[in-house]
Amino acid sequence: MTAPHKNLDQIVDATERLGVVGSPSSTAQLSMDVLGSAVSRKLVGELALFRFAQDGTSHYALGQITEVQLRNVWHEDPTMRSLIRQRGRVDAVSERQDTHLGQMVISAVFRQGGLAGYEPSILGTVPATGTPIHLVSDDVLDELLRPYHDQLFYLGHVYGSKPKLPLWFKHFDRGPDGAGEAYHLGIFGKTGSGKSALAKMILLAYARYPKMALLVVDPQGEFSRDMKTGTTNAEFPLPVGDLIRARGKDLFVLTVRNLVLDRWGLFRQILAESRFFRELQIMTQDKVDLACDQLTEAMRKTTGITLATLHDKSVFKKTWNLLKQDKLRNKIYAREGAAAERFKDAVDEANPDELYHDIWLPVARLFKEDHAGGRRKVEDALKWLLDNSKANRPVLVVDVSKEQAQGLLWNDTIQALVIKRLLEGITLTAETLYKEGQSLNALVVIDEAHRLAPRELPSEDDAARGVRSVLIDAARTTRKYGLGWLFISQTLSSLHPEILQQLRIFFFGFGLALGQEFQSLRQLVGSSGTALDLYQLFRDPHSAFDTKSRQYSFMTIGPVSPLSFSGTPLFLNAFNTVDAFLASNKLKTGSTQDQSQ
Repeated sequence: MTAPHKNLDQIVDATERLGVVGSPSSTAQLSMDVLGSAVSRKLVGELALFRFAQDGTSHYALGQITEVQLRNVWHEDPTMRSLIRQRGRVDAVSERQDTHLGQMVISAVFRQGGLAGYEPSILGTVPATGTPIHLVSDDVLDELLRPYHDQLFYLGHVYGSKPKLPLWFKHFDRGPDGAGEAYHLGIFGKTGSGKSALAKMILLAYARYPKMALLVVDPQGEFSRDMKTGTTNAEFPLPVGDLIRARGKDLFVLTVRNLVLDRWGLFRQILAESRFFRELQIMTQDKVDLACDQLTEAMRKTTGITLATLHDKSVFKKTWNLLKQDKLRNKIYAREGAAAERFKDAVDEANPDELYHDIWLPVARLFKEDHAGGRRKVEDALKWLLDNSKANRPVLVVDVSKEQAQGLLWNDTIQALVIKRLLEGITLTAETLYKEGQSLNALVVIDEAHRLAPRELPSEDDAARGVRSVLIDAARTTRKYGLGWLFISQTLSSLHPEILQQLRIFFFGFGLALGQEFQSLRQLVGSSGTALDLYQLFRDPHSAFDTKSRQYSFMTIGPVSPLSFSGTPLFLNAFNTVDAFLASNKLKTGSTQDQSQ
């Protein structure tokens, strides 16, 4: 035998023996006869291993114990039940004749051999009954995955157990640490299930790669708060920004105040959202849209009017003069009538200064350029992020929360329009690079995905429909461009099914075990067996007595771990302390100056 094989066998022999392979068993799910020494310990969720021979070579199969059943055939006898009803127990058979049968779902099989010492294989036969099943320890996993040690990343421990669950998050380009293509991820769970903390840890996993660019679309401002130097979330104080900068990556937080919109089409749509034309007595939405179209077209043809100068008082005066012209009025109201007369009188009688300060400026400031003040155009920000010539590509967080929009016209519709502009920009860049033979090698994190890409939308909400359309199209097409997406959502059932179908890696936290959510989960997992039964055992983290004892449990599906290449679910408890996460992944914060605005 080779040295690595002997070393692993020695480590396995030193671990606790939980049981032996029982009957009936199959290549999909094995029965485990639990040893008497192990019946009193927690077994559900434990990662276990057994050795067997296949094609003349030693193999190692790993899987999680998903269920334990108790059987006592004497207690099932009707006569004995009658006796037990009277006495409570029968010393000769109660407890002594109990048998415990565990169910073990195999998630990975390794074969001894290959350049790395161990290589993936399959469970092509069922080992003999009586084959010992051992408890997996960190030492076992370290030896088995020793050649891939630098690629591993840890988000937590095996569900309800001590070993850390090895995961890997590969970049989307070619190379030893690359996946060769992009893939999409999803994190789902009720509020308080730990999905945001898990997403930030995954973001740090991808931040290890210098050539990978990261974009976070942050509708609520949660990510941007953690990016500033020394700033952390009170519940899980992970210094995300400090850790990213310690990796040598530039980090920029672009808020609504710093973001410069750069399209006339956006101006037209945002102006329609304002009260500008309603103050001028144009009340119907179709006429407001028409007025915005005609005014925007006239402004573009007028010398001295640009998007960047909309905030100037002189530019507003030119715009106001356009509104007084019969030529523009006639395009809005083709026929003379009461409505046309009301519009004409409203323009003549209105106070331009009030309209300028109260309505026009909050719109125009969205387009104002000020490089000295740290303002950036959408296009310029994306070019900075996606520049392939950089040795260490940056991280860009776009905070489009309402809290950052003081003094600006901002609502859900305008937020949707801005997000749509961002997504279209990055998708177009990815397509252009792909045509040039390059991979974008970038990940976009979408928080509150159930709001941006819902299953159902009001028929009149064109802005939200546009964002959803872009996200659905991106999920279908950008994988081959090297552009992946991480969707974070509180719900499964309300997220658009087209996006769910394109996801390759899933993390399911607490809160999806009831009603329509559970039906959606059952369809994705493709099983109604013990895996879902184990998921239903997840506790609400906030039911713990204190914050230190909270457990943030997740079920994960997809090629996210070297222990899950068979496609079966894995279960983990995410780290609930920052120190444990940092120590497990050997992460340290730096003292680089903060670049966020």
